[in-house]
Amino acid sequence: MALDTLAPDKAGNLAARIETPPAETSGAEPDAAQLLFGAEDPPPFPEMNIFPLEWRVETPKLQAIYDSARDPGWAPNKLPWDTLDPNAFTLDQRYAISYWFTLLSVFDGSGPAVFSRAFIHTWETHEEDPIRKCFFSIVRDEVNHEEICQRAIQAMTPNGPLDFEPETPLGQLARNNIKWYYHNGCRYWSGFQKGVLKFQLPILFTSFLMGEVASSTLFHSMYQKTSIPVFKECFKRVGQDEARHMGICLTVLETILPNLTDEQREIITKQIRAGFVFLSGILYLPPEDFWELGPTFRPAHKMLEEVAREAGLGILTDEERRENWRTAVLKLKGLLDPYGVEFPALPEIGIDGKTVAFDPDDIIPVF
Repeated sequence: MALDTLAPDKAGNLAARIETPPAETSGAEPDAAQLLFGAEDPPPFPEMNIFPLEWRVETPKLQAIYDSARDPGWAPNKLPWDTLDPNAFTLDQRYAISYWFTLLSVFDGSGPAVFSRAFIHTWETHEEDPIRKCFFSIVRDEVNHEEICQRAIQAMTPNGPLDFEPETPLGQLARNNIKWYYHNGCRYWSGFQKGVLKFQLPILFTSFLMGEVASSTLFHSMYQKTSIPVFKECFKRVGQDEARHMGICLTVLETILPNLTDEQREIITKQIRAGFVFLSGILYLPPEDFWELGPTFRPAHKMLEEVAREAGLGILTDEERRENWRTAVLKLKGLLDPYGVEFPALPEIGIDGKTVAFDPDDIIPVF
């Protein structure tokens, strides 16, 4: 879909059919034909530049998706935050709920920056207009999702997640875990910035699809389980957005997947394994393949999740999350199998497949 570099042309194309200069006119100003004979084309347009601008529409279905997304039908500030009374929770429950939304923010809260970069990239590679506009709608949605994280964290721990002083040991463990998560978030972002320029469209959209399939499954399940009204509405609305994002990715991939090269299929296989490793940080248990975590992280994480679960947040049990992840992954497998993409082995959730090496420098992180 990238725009071909335009060849230089010193008046060749512009005046090819004019063999001799037109006669001068008697007017004070030259006419168009006379000017055209002396015209020159500019130098070639460089690659990876947003110019020249164009508005091709190759996939009307994407245009329809964008049109339906112009008004998402909700806004974070319109949700029933007045029903959330922090004093109805113990101090540790507040720390635990704030902790979970901080972990979510590593993925959803970073979404505006991630998809803004991808949005710019669709201009640099001169994708068709509906793809650019769909990415714009995703950026808008991700800003809304980030605001949900912000509001939940600030309600439970004002000035959180780091700029406050926890008053209990569990609160201090939460802050330590958050620092470790942000450490990995820094590594994550650095990898994404390199990957978005390195990989072709099929790889990027398969990566985005992995994230959307997983997140839509997560929010649907938490919507069903939470007993806190405002968070139930949050999970419902975010889940609706993620389902629409999944539709965007699927529509783009319908055109791309039938034309994959063998090299691209191999990269996608590795990318799926990488996506599982990255996203398990919020959807399951952080594997050791990528995650650099402190010695107290895992037991503290378990304690905090249990406290948040008891407070009514709707966090799934390990077994429920394992089955949730498995369901989402099998859905993705069903989409890719017809196109000859080998699925990687994911033994953590009982999925057989090709064993692939995990190299963080050879994949793009999934947000």
